[in-house]
Amino acid sequence: MTERPEDYSEPRDAAHGGVAVEDVALAEPDTKTTVQDQKKPRYELFAPDAVSTPSAIARIGVAAIAGGVVALLAFFVLKQVSLAAFNVSMVTRALATAGSLLILIVVAVLLWLWIRDRESGRTRPAWRRVLTEAVCGLAPAGLVVTAIAIPLSATKLYLDGIQVDQGFRTQYLTRMTETMSHQDMNYADLPSFYPIGWFWLGGRLANLLNMSGWEVYQPWALVSLAAAGSALVPLWRRLTGSLPAATAIALITTAVVLTMVPEEPYAAVVAMGVPAAAVLGYRAMGGSWTSTIAVALYLGASACFYTLYTGIMALTMIGLAFISFIATVRDKRSIKPFVHLVVMGLGSICIALLSWGPYLVGVLTASEEVSSAAQHFLPSQGTTVPLPFFHLTMVGVLSLVGLLYLLVRYREPVFTALGVAVAVCYVWVVASMVVTLAGTTLLGFRVEVLIALLLSTAGVLALMDLRLNGVDKLYPTGLSERTNRTISTVFIVGLALSTLSYVQQIPEKNEVFLDQAYSDTNGDGERADRRESGVGRYYNQMHEFIQKQGYEPTETVVLTDEINFLAYHPYYGFNAFTNHYANPLGQFEARGELIAQWAHDSYEHLKDPKAMTAAIDASPWRAPDVFIFRGSEKDKDAPWKTHVAHDIFPSEPNVRQQGLYFNPEAFNSPDWTTEQFGPFVVVVRNR
Repeated sequence: MTERPEDYSEPRDAAHGGVAVEDVALAEPDTKTTVQDQKKPRYELFAPDAVSTPSAIARIGVAAIAGGVVALLAFFVLKQVSLAAFNVSMVTRALATAGSLLILIVVAVLLWLWIRDRESGRTRPAWRRVLTEAVCGLAPAGLVVTAIAIPLSATKLYLDGIQVDQGFRTQYLTRMTETMSHQDMNYADLPSFYPIGWFWLGGRLANLLNMSGWEVYQPWALVSLAAAGSALVPLWRRLTGSLPAATAIALITTAVVLTMVPEEPYAAVVAMGVPAAAVLGYRAMGGSWTSTIAVALYLGASACFYTLYTGIMALTMIGLAFISFIATVRDKRSIKPFVHLVVMGLGSICIALLSWGPYLVGVLTASEEVSSAAQHFLPSQGTTVPLPFFHLTMVGVLSLVGLLYLLVRYREPVFTALGVAVAVCYVWVVASMVVTLAGTTLLGFRVEVLIALLLSTAGVLALMDLRLNGVDKLYPTGLSERTNRTISTVFIVGLALSTLSYVQQIPEKNEVFLDQAYSDTNGDGERADRRESGVGRYYNQMHEFIQKQGYEPTETVVLTDEINFLAYHPYYGFNAFTNHYANPLGQFEARGELIAQWAHDSYEHLKDPKAMTAAIDASPWRAPDVFIFRGSEKDKDAPWKTHVAHDIFPSEPNVRQQGLYFNPEAFNSPDWTTEQFGPFVVVVRNR
């Protein structure tokens, strides 16, 4: 049985879409059923679990806060426990598996009792109802703790340590810890180019906890992932009317992002909401203003976190609007879907401008041409079409079942919404390959996680549908209460064990990232595995030296190719490390050419220190106060080296580092003070 958009209106309490439940006897004894409800089929999964919109909103807020608090408390507790480093011991892996198993067992038992009460018609004890809802709501946060926090417990760095991409993210978080303004991570006096939302909030957490930006990265990543995962439980309960279905979707969603994109928490939290946003979008096009507002808030917030997924979901909403219009009986068609689409778009744009407004103003007022290389990246993953339904994993099986349901039950609203979102994702992936002919990409490889989330969500809903309706169709004469309990038990145990088989592999899947978190030198100059630190151990000494010369980090521009130094200390960089992460307003290429010119001329007419100082002061941008080179202060004949990066897309790797050599003699004057720190020469302008 299918549902047309015009068949429902806003006052309906339960979610639209899913399975038609026509037997009102399924309701719990204390569930109030109106005469109108008895006449109309219920389009809900396990209808007795449904909650009202105001209740759902309150529950979402409480779940998000509680999940974040649990993760933060777990983080501090784990830091007090002396565990071996992940890259030298199997202890944390064992504890992670044991913790995940415990969570899934408790959730499975409580949900089995929950379903047993419903099927037997017995009254559910209030204490167990509260306990079940609390445990289910916090279970995704628990998985974040067991699968990620425990393996990271002996290091202060987050996944992937301080490697290239993570170095930029850490630099951004360090900048936002020092300011509440819309400030670029690297360039002085420029608004931010990359979405500021996740990093700005992380900076506020750092201020609250009195932590430095690099150090708050790990707890903030855990908190945000846990909060998003926990919020999914009441959200999906509102959409499906089923606490078991909502819990299963939330746990699997959390497991998928922890496996596929855990190193990008700001993108992961947006991805976790994509399937729900698709379902809400279909309801919005059918006339639900509550859903319209919800999607507008989601799109606006996602644009402040990770715009790639915002674009994909915006296209999904456009597709849903046209489908809602076409699916309506011709003589009843109206522009209602497009009205909701426009309101949704305008609302989300207003929110997105909080992050993008200052940058757009900068683009409109820029005197130079503005271009970005952010999308000039095509790894091997971007050359294949994601097909998760062929993988022999829990997500693979769920994706296959979900795909079959999307094809067979495409007329049902929830599967229509998910199907349109999947189709948009696949179009985006293929378009990203084709657009390489134009010298860019759409970063299609990052869409793989969305496809996995959408299909696995459809798979969970399909299994719930099979349990609710499929067995009864095979045995139309009915099944005994004991048989029904047995079938429910098999479903719950099977899903719990398959989830465990997937979750316990998360540390293994992230092994490279975890090893890097332990082997990289942190902001304290130490390695978490207690082995000899890298050159980062000199950063704090260099930082202290620069401060002794009268420079404050937030007021100082440094010319260096040591991105990690800028990630740990909030100095401004004269130029970014690569133009893929550079603010287009910063004129990365022009700055690189100027640095190269200084290096070349330092052996010619800028060999005279006064000429070099004058050339630096003549920079069209704020001149560097400090230079950090590789070289020797004592060997005056040896050059001082730095690098500038060049975008060489479509080649892979897409960056070429050009070595530049400065003549030490050009800085041999009272205008500059130099000091050696390990392999670094720090040159500071005297005030």
